[in-house]
Amino acid sequence: MKKGRMRAYEEVVHALQRVADILCLVAAHALVCLISGQPWRREMSHATMVGIVAFSVCAEFCGLYRPWRQDRMLSELRTVLASWCLTIGAIVLIAFATKTSADYSRVVSFGWFLAGPFVLCTWRATLRLLLNALRANGANSRTVAILGATESAERLCAEIAERPWLGLNVKGVYDDRGEHRRHRFDGPGRMWKGTEADLIRACRGNEIDVVYIALPLCAEKRIAHLLRALADTTATVYLVADFMTYDLLHARWGAVGSAPVVSIYDTPFQGVFGALKRLEDILIGSFILLVIAIPLMIIAAAVKLTSRGPIFFRQRRYGLNGREIRVLKFRTMTVCEDGPDIKQATKNDVRVTPLGRILRRTSLDELPQFLQVITGEMSIVGPRPHAVSHNETYRGLIRGYMLRHKVKPGITGWAQVNGWRGETPDVSWMEKRVQHDLEYIEKWSLLWDLKIIFLTIAGRKKARNAY
Repeated sequence: MKKGRMRAYEEVVHALQRVADILCLVAAHALVCLISGQPWRREMSHATMVGIVAFSVCAEFCGLYRPWRQDRMLSELRTVLASWCLTIGAIVLIAFATKTSADYSRVVSFGWFLAGPFVLCTWRATLRLLLNALRANGANSRTVAILGATESAERLCAEIAERPWLGLNVKGVYDDRGEHRRHRFDGPGRMWKGTEADLIRACRGNEIDVVYIALPLCAEKRIAHLLRALADTTATVYLVADFMTYDLLHARWGAVGSAPVVSIYDTPFQGVFGALKRLEDILIGSFILLVIAIPLMIIAAAVKLTSRGPIFFRQRRYGLNGREIRVLKFRTMTVCEDGPDIKQATKNDVRVTPLGRILRRTSLDELPQFLQVITGEMSIVGPRPHAVSHNETYRGLIRGYMLRHKVKPGITGWAQVNGWRGETPDVSWMEKRVQHDLEYIEKWSLLWDLKIIFLTIAGRKKARNAY
């Protein structure tokens, strides 16, 4: 399939996707009315129209209508959910501003808010599976050439070979260098095919749909020359930037004016996803505070009655972007250390009170921090904050240690539910904790947050090393 035909095909597909999304929203609303036994009224038509317009705008804002061939299905479905969450906010805001919220059935509205994303995700997942099956069988495929016999090219070939549903057929690898200078790798579709001039001729003859340039970043002049030559063809061109030589943390492309840039160390909580994370903290945090209000008072009284000292313990920690915060916990020790030299709690530590031992083992001493979640200092899920003195020690011992502060500290986290909490008898233990924290930042999703919250409550490893 030639580039012009592919571009036209993609535009048709995106137009059909918009129409299908609209039909899904209407069908979801009608289905909820049918199940709940509510007649379809004029107000529901108005709400549906508002929802369609709001979703169309939010979907464009989130980048839903773009080619998803080379992205994971989860990424597409996550974008659908983000678009729908913004749509719900727009609908509620408009209903509040126009003072018409009382005109709508709460049951139908809530049902639509749940059924809408379910229907949207179901049809998109079905379409994705159908297209994947067609591409795996040779339909809707693209001919690919790779320029540069490098390690990056080998990785790219391996990724394409493992994903036949992408519909990418590698014709070969092109490189001007002699055999002794080319990176050697074997496998179907990974053979050296010819020189750069051979590739240019193939592209001009419309034999190649997509070209991946996998040359080293230091070959700037050579890449620029190739791009000028490929500009005289209709092939789609990608630059495979070999950033794998760096330790990336949620890297993404951006621009400063017209100058393209790529972030090496970044946070996932920007724009829409930052708003979703904050909404998650407010909703779940508020609910948890309502549930634990009475236990908080009981624990506070117990702490005061069973040992001398204040009820709460505050200690300086590093928060978002390394800014200092003071975490709030129930006091579990006979001391309240917050100086330049803080000793970690150890097994059978004599400083821990009898009640404190129970609170620390069950993490109940952390409950007051939900107040800091509501104020925005902390998040429910994120890297656990360490004492300032410990931060200053480990930042010089562990590479990338301070990158865990690219997000808000959490009451619980991926490291904690995997047992990497409490005492760190040697640096390797802290390295494992940091490794899990950075993995969370790199691969964050709302579903992963919910999984961590569940494991915090029911997981078997959560209490390990908690003294």
